[in-house]
Amino acid sequence: MTNNILYSIKDLSKSFSQSNKKVTALRNVTLDINRGDFISIQGPTGGGKSTLLQMLGGLEKPTSGMISLDQDDLEKLGEAKLTNVRAKKVGFIFQNYNLIPTLTALENVQIALVPLGIKKLESERRALAALESVALSDRANHFPSELSGGQQQRVAIARALVKNPEVILADEPTGNLDEETRDQIIDLLVNLNKESGITIMLVTHDSNVAKRANKNLHISNGVVTTRS
Repeated sequence: MTNNILYSIKDLSKSFSQSNKKVTALRNVTLDINRGDFISIQGPTGGGKSTLLQMLGGLEKPTSGMISLDQDDLEKLGEAKLTNVRAKKVGFIFQNYNLIPTLTALENVQIALVPLGIKKLESERRALAALESVALSDRANHFPSELSGGQQQRVAIARALVKNPEVILADEPTGNLDEETRDQIIDLLVNLNKESGITIMLVTHDSNVAKRANKNLHISNGVVTTRS
């Protein structure tokens, strides 16, 4: 494994039971993901896109095969070590933002630092810096209900960024946004990728979003193919 490879995936498969039937979500996936990649993942609903993202984030373990993140074999780690890897190396962005309604924007960002045991003043400083990086420092004390959808997604991006992750995993991050706001969010992610070198894996149904990535994957019936 070279230092440029962030994820190494070999013969990765994931199956589960659904209505007493075996469903194979991923089939023998072999793939390397380099540091600094911006990769879009497309394919039909139920084809395995979100399952792959969950595997990359250590949220699910494979039925068989290997997946390593920065030379940590995720399929072999116990839950405590896996939680630590997620806390330090992986930022998540979701379609529905997943902000806590009773916390301010600043507090929603700070919450990502809790597992790292960072002291309050340093946590607040880093959270403010993360909000500033997404042009939302002036909304730090606003609650989610006081923010637009695009602003809430920016808070979610700041929450993912605040721990300086190796990779951001984004599951349909623009799915609930209008076209103008979608473009603003994707511009932000593209700039983060180019300027900070953060690896981004982005699931999307939107071909306009997928075109902004420098690599494209397609998943159908659990089979991953590369598209130019």
